[in-house]
Amino acid sequence: MKSLSDLYWFFKGVKVYALVGDSGTGKSFRAKLLAQKYGIQLIVDDGLLIRDDKILAGQSAKREQTFLAAVRVALFDNKAHRDEIARVLQSEQFKKILILGTSEKMVEKIAVRLQLPQPFKIIKIEDIASQEDIERAIRSRRVEGKHVIPVPSIEIKRNYPQIFYDHVRVFLKGRKNLLSSNVTMSKVYEKSVVRPEFSKKGRVTISEAALSQMVIHCVGEFDPAVSIKKLTVKTDSRGYRLVIVIDVPFGTQLTGKIHQMQQYIVENIERYTGILVEEVHIVIDKITRT
Repeated sequence: MKSLSDLYWFFKGVKVYALVGDSGTGKSFRAKLLAQKYGIQLIVDDGLLIRDDKILAGQSAKREQTFLAAVRVALFDNKAHRDEIARVLQSEQFKKILILGTSEKMVEKIAVRLQLPQPFKIIKIEDIASQEDIERAIRSRRVEGKHVIPVPSIEIKRNYPQIFYDHVRVFLKGRKNLLSSNVTMSKVYEKSVVRPEFSKKGRVTISEAALSQMVIHCVGEFDPAVSIKKLTVKTDSRGYRLVIVIDVPFGTQLTGKIHQMQQYIVENIERYTGILVEEVHIVIDKITRT
C-alpha cells in the first residue's frame, strides 16, 4: 500500500533514479553524465541537494571530521538536516531526481528519510564507467584522499572553502559515451576536487569485538528472553554484515518479532555509531521452554 508521501509524488509524476557503487568509484563525477542522459533535474549526493551547478540545501558529508560522522550526514541521520532537504524538495519543480549511494539499501533508506518514492531505476557504476576509470578513481581516493563534488569550484569555494582542493576540466570528445551506445560526447565537465576533513586523519573503524558487544546489548534490550548462541561479524567496503544464531522461547511470534529485532539492531547501531549495517541474518537454532 502506498503512503501519502508516495501518492503525493506519484500524482506529481516524480521518478527517483539511483546510482550505486562502492566509495571512491567515481559516482559523483558520473552523476552529471547520468543526469544529462535521463534529463534528471536534481541530485542527492553525500548530504547535499544539487540542481544544475548549484547547491540548493543540505550539508556536505565531506566536511565532517570523522568517517562515521560523514556516513551519518550522507544518510541524513539528523532530523533537521533531512527536514531541510524535504522542505526544499516540496518547493522545487522537478520530475526526476538521482540519489547516489554505496548500496541499494543505502539509496532506499535515503529515499525514505527524504520522503521520496523508492527508486524505480537503479544503475550500477559498473554499467556506466569502464573498469579502468573505476580503478583510477579508487586510486585517487585511497592514495591521495581526493573526492569529487558534482558542482563547479566556485560553488564549493563559496559553501565549503575549508575542504576545497582543486578543480579539473574534463573534455569528452571523439569516443562513445559509456552511458549510451550510440551518442558521441563533446562536452566539457568540471570536477571539483576536495580533500575531506576525515581523510587527513584516516578512516575510523569499529572493532568486531566492540560491534559484537553492541549487538548483544541490543538483543538483550529488545527481548531479554532471547539467547544468543553465536555471533559472526563480516566486513567489506559497503558495511558490516551480521549473522546471529539465537534460541527463542516457545510461543514467540517468530515472523513479526524477528523482523522487528533486525530493524531494532540496525537502527540503534547506525544511530549511535554512524556505521552502515548492510545485512542482519538471524538464525533460530532452538525453541526453548520457559
